Amino acid sequence: MTREEIDNNGDAMMIDDPNPKIENEFNVHYLRIYYGNLFPYSDIHKWLSYGHDGKHPGCDEYYFGRREFSFTLENDVYLRYKSFKNASAMEDAIKSNFPYKIDIGAVYSVDPDKRHAYAHSGTNLFTPVERELVFDIDITDYDDVRYCCSGADVCAKCWPLMTVAIKVIDTSLREDFGFKYILWVFSGRRGVHCWVCDAKARRLTNEQRSAVAEYFRVYKGNENNAKKVDLMGHSLHPFLARSYVDFLKNFFEGELQTNQSIFSSKEKYEKILGMITDEDIQSDLRGKWENSARSSLSEEATSLLRWEQLKKTLQSKKNKALSLRTCIEEIVFTFTYPRIDLEVSKQMNHLLKAPFCVHPKTGRVCVPIDPNNCDEFDPLAVPTLSQLIEEINAGGLSMDVDDDSDKSLLGKSIKFFRSSFLEPLLKSCKEEIESSYKTKIGKSKDTFSW
Repeated sequence: MTREEIDNNGDAMMIDDPNPKIENEFNVHYLRIYYGNLFPYSDIHKWLSYGHDGKHPGCDEYYFGRREFSFTLENDVYLRYKSFKNASAMEDAIKSNFPYKIDIGAVYSVDPDKRHAYAHSGTNLFTPVERELVFDIDITDYDDVRYCCSGADVCAKCWPLMTVAIKVIDTSLREDFGFKYILWVFSGRRGVHCWVCDAKARRLTNEQRSAVAEYFRVYKGNENNAKKVDLMGHSLHPFLARSYVDFLKNFFEGELQTNQSIFSSKEKYEKILGMITDEDIQSDLRGKWENSARSSLSEEATSLLRWEQLKKTLQSKKNKALSLRTCIEEIVFTFTYPRIDLEVSKQMNHLLKAPFCVHPKTGRVCVPIDPNNCDEFDPLAVPTLSQLIEEINAGGLSMDVDDDSDKSLLGKSIKFFRSSFLEPLLKSCKEEIESSYKTKIGKSKDTFSW
């Protein structure tokens, strides 16, 4: 069956396989157990309710019910515009459908499940009104600058590209835009997702989201362009300068050279020479490197030596042409700067995979990543469904969603989500609800003071 959208009135495809085939750490039987015992329904509900829990007179009791969810079931059956009144309704739907993937969309002006009732009203009542500012970074977009893997594959040598992307974007979101409540999540296979959850971020218009996304645009080329980054001008924008000094330069000259040896062969260094606009400099460096092709140095040492030669040559010629003044920085940015899928960030109605989903290709859980300790994150060490089931079967632990001890495989991730992200966020949301309510009451009193 091809991917199709089924209206909510249609029947969801149910899966019942008494003898599930274990493949790539993922199967339906394991997924049922995971959704039945370990998925953090209450935490997801609290997060997406943003303090609207019905306990305060200023709460919007219908807020969560206007949030869109989508389910992808077996054989790519796609259920969009799902919505749930409360956490119990969401839990029941997930347990009865056991989706291979759960995506989260916007909060709409009306219940997405009842959108058809407004379709013939003559007014555009069904429209997104809130949505987290989100970012999606996929390592497949780095295939032209990594030589260890390609496509969906990832390893310890290329994952640091994701780590430096987190550092650059997280720092800018906090320091340049003033956002505080930011959640980074492993996609389960080959990338990372970012959710900016501050109230001012959730209320950005599509135009404002586009402006934020374009702020991060540096990589503008395509596979047919030798030069994919053009940092025009005499000096870098303060954001780019900070990113270069604090993260990109040291990463390029350290981990990237160690892991990828990007100057070690003619095929690799020709790609870099193509970024230099001066043909005389290209020819000079090419001659040096071709003559040293049989050097006894290791690939890493050769790569580092050629980088130093390139820098020395460009620095001595930088007054020759304006285009050479930022050539070193452009090379570094080309290899290391975050390659964000900007279109994901620009529209409120774009869906993004929910945290704590399980990736059907790897069986790995989409766990949160601590941006302050992202160097320690290992995507290949993230627990898989089969490992979680083995832990349950071992019986040594009280395996349930409330177990956030470091002893369980998911415990550390759940504990981080609750203590470092959810609790501070909800405290801020409830303070905002209280402040808004007091303001509203004050205005009401003023109205009747006459």
